[in-house]
Amino acid sequence: MTAAENVCYTLINVTSDSEPPSEVSLKADLEKGEIKAKTEALKKVIIMILNGEKLPGLLMTIIRFVLPLQDHTIKKLLLVFWEIVPKTTPDGKLLQEMILVCDAYRKDLQHPNEFIRGSTLRFLCKLKESELLEPLMPAIRACLEHRHSYVRRNAVLAIYTIYRNFEHLIPDAPELIHDFLVNEKDASCKRNAFMMLIHADQDRALDYLSTCIDQVHTFGDILQLVIVELIYKVCHANPSERARFIRCIYNLLQSSSPAVKYEAAGTLVTLSSAPTAIKAAAQCYIDLIIKESDNNVKLIVLDRLIELKEHPTHERVLQDLVMDILRVLSTPDLEVRKKTLQLALDLVSSRNVEELVIVLKKEVIKTNNVTEHEDTDKYRQLLVRTLHSCSVRFPDMAANVIPVLMEFLSDTNEAAAADVLEFVREAIQRFDNLRPLIIEKMLEVFHAIKTVKIYRGALWILGEYCSTKEDIQSVMTEVRRSLGEIPIVDNEIKKETGETKPEDEVSAAPAQKLVTEMGTYVTQSALSSSRPSKKEEDRPPLRGFLMDGDFYVAASLATTLTKVALRYVALVQDKKKQNSFVAEAMLIMVTVLHLGKSSLPKKPITDDDVDRISLCLKVLSECSPLMNDIFNKECRKSLSHMLTVRLEEEKLSQKKESEKRNVTVQADDPISFMQLTAKNEMASKEDQFQLSLLAAMGNTQRKEAADPLASKLNKVTQLTGFSDPVYAEAYVHVNQYDIVLDVLVVNQTSDTLQNCTLELATLGDLKLVEKPSPLTLAPHDFANIKANVKVASTENGIIFGNIVYDVSGAASDRNCVVLSDIHIDIMDYIQPASCTDAEFRQMWAEFEWENKVTVNTNITDLNEYLQHILRSTNMKCLTPEKALSGFCGFMAANLYARSIFGEDALANVSIEKPIHLGPDAPVNGHIRIRAKSQGMALSLGDKINLSQKKSNM
Repeated sequence: MTAAENVCYTLINVTSDSEPPSEVSLKADLEKGEIKAKTEALKKVIIMILNGEKLPGLLMTIIRFVLPLQDHTIKKLLLVFWEIVPKTTPDGKLLQEMILVCDAYRKDLQHPNEFIRGSTLRFLCKLKESELLEPLMPAIRACLEHRHSYVRRNAVLAIYTIYRNFEHLIPDAPELIHDFLVNEKDASCKRNAFMMLIHADQDRALDYLSTCIDQVHTFGDILQLVIVELIYKVCHANPSERARFIRCIYNLLQSSSPAVKYEAAGTLVTLSSAPTAIKAAAQCYIDLIIKESDNNVKLIVLDRLIELKEHPTHERVLQDLVMDILRVLSTPDLEVRKKTLQLALDLVSSRNVEELVIVLKKEVIKTNNVTEHEDTDKYRQLLVRTLHSCSVRFPDMAANVIPVLMEFLSDTNEAAAADVLEFVREAIQRFDNLRPLIIEKMLEVFHAIKTVKIYRGALWILGEYCSTKEDIQSVMTEVRRSLGEIPIVDNEIKKETGETKPEDEVSAAPAQKLVTEMGTYVTQSALSSSRPSKKEEDRPPLRGFLMDGDFYVAASLATTLTKVALRYVALVQDKKKQNSFVAEAMLIMVTVLHLGKSSLPKKPITDDDVDRISLCLKVLSECSPLMNDIFNKECRKSLSHMLTVRLEEEKLSQKKESEKRNVTVQADDPISFMQLTAKNEMASKEDQFQLSLLAAMGNTQRKEAADPLASKLNKVTQLTGFSDPVYAEAYVHVNQYDIVLDVLVVNQTSDTLQNCTLELATLGDLKLVEKPSPLTLAPHDFANIKANVKVASTENGIIFGNIVYDVSGAASDRNCVVLSDIHIDIMDYIQPASCTDAEFRQMWAEFEWENKVTVNTNITDLNEYLQHILRSTNMKCLTPEKALSGFCGFMAANLYARSIFGEDALANVSIEKPIHLGPDAPVNGHIRIRAKSQGMALSLGDKINLSQKKSNM
């Protein structure tokens, strides 16, 4: 093992700007200084030894002048000093002076102060020299009977580490600790003793557990956690033991400690797949989510519930717990609510959909009473979408849901109202029996709609689905009410000049109040204040939109009036009524056109809107059957087709999900009988504790692809040349939020290289965690140096640096070898994700950084180029496959991905195949990337530029 890989127990932060003191001054301070001076000198000695200095001359000074001192700070520092100081001669023999140290520590183990005893025992856990430990064994054993628990628990740890490293020093350790455990009362001592037995002698641990299995629920949580681990390991290695311990795990689900409950639930699921066990574990998880205040804990436990749901047999059990899961919605955090609603939606069935809808309706009504907040709006949106999905999957529920949701069309939050409108549009098209109810509710809330986008959608729905004479008349009444008095231009000019009727001027309530309160000035005051209020506040909604210059809603109004007028003509036989209705519709259109051409609105009408309104006027004046078909039949066909395609896509994605989850068993697969399975086969299953430990250490073993190019060698970067005195190469291991550089350093010279140090620096959002320690390389020797780098955001980072060293015996300055740059690939942090079209458009509008990449490739097929970009960038194509199928010479697609840091990346691919250049002409066009941060947009653009051309490999 190299010096760089020696196990280090104590990390000390060193200020790099301090000047190293001389050995002579340190010796003087250690010999003659006061306690404070000796303490400072000892600290400096420790830092110098950590930096690679040997300082052999100070060893005897410290033994003579510092070791006998009784000061607690010095005793603590000495423990660190003896941990790091070299204890052997170059040929591996123990230094003579260490016998004196050993004697001093034997005295400390018999010291009356429990802190000194305990800390000395902790230090002994770190010693790797059996010659030093052997004389201390009787004193260590005696510490097991000390009156203070701090000493006893550290004595157990010391015995465990000595037994593990040098079994011959204390061969009867398991028996000794078992006897200690039986008589011990302190929870921390019992926990340490039990932990030792688990790893040293599992049978004794099981014997002890068997004797006290009924009292497990009375133990402290630290001991209960260790018991859960033991039960898992025993049952994992020997499944026949499950029946013996499963009752104990059930009891631990009722523990007062959340950590114990969580571990017990996880263990119970791995030990048994019986419905009662799954239900108990799921119930325990739900209780934890509700009672724990930390949102991170809630999200972690929710993930465990989602994992349970992935198993087909467990899913049926969880379906009965949907109402319990919905209790989690009381948490204010949006992310937790989002996951909970998604989980509930995945588990909903015909048995519990009614209860689910009742709860969601209550939640929607609650959001109305809460003070407006950004998360409240988003939560309302989530609830609306969940209710939408429920109503589509279970049409019987739509009648209950629609009346509640229709109230939100008048909401000021456009996003939630837009979701409601989309739901209403789908419901009115799919469920014929609900049309009268929806039309009635729509007419009720129509006048209260506040946003122009929702107004347009509501107009379209009313125009498309009003089929009775009464409904058509009601639509016309609502339109007239929303427009106010017509012709609009004349009416507005009269208001401006104050030529309106007297009753109009005093009709507003504030003007009435002013009359009573202002005495003699009543007339003047009322006149000056009422006119602006009439103009600004009391303007009907549709007129308000038009005066603001939004004439797109006028084009929508013209289409709606044309549809209802044509339908009215078909329904009513009386020519006079027909002409009257059509004339009224045409009058409204003409007055809107007149307003658009006048100077009254803030913005004039656009040519497109003029053309649309003019077309509608022409259609109404001619009333041809062809136009009637286009307006009243083809529009609805288009909507129906769109909804059908969307439904097919949803069914296809659900089918793919269910196929993934269903475990397919072949007819000729061997059947494994638990009783006949060999023990080593049983143990081949993955150990969850081992996996979680590896994940925490960043050593997650990913399944390597069959392709040899996908192995670790792909990630090795050469840092120096083969002819350099020091050769270096690095394996870059990316573990989510940090990067581990494993650098191989080879001394290619015939000299000994001293203080060989890897100096690194970073560019971008990377941060070096700790400076690698220096090492000494013998001639032609090699060593591995590990360095950790923290990553804070998704952008291309660069790690650069050099290796500096001294040549043994040379008087020259330090030598330096400059390393090549290591480029960190952004693709390690980007994962495909999906979002709705509305969310994509909203993010596209909000994100301020755009990077436009020109397509420069040798690929000749549009679809092939798109697939190549998707593979290169880890992005997901949001444009449906049907929209991309076929060949028409050009293609547009939206791509989306999210980084592990929660950053969104959007891309729009607009490419074409220049047919006039022949069939072999490459694809050309642009890719526009948008992101919130500049780094993300630039890094993704660089990645696309580098990987555009297809390699011929």
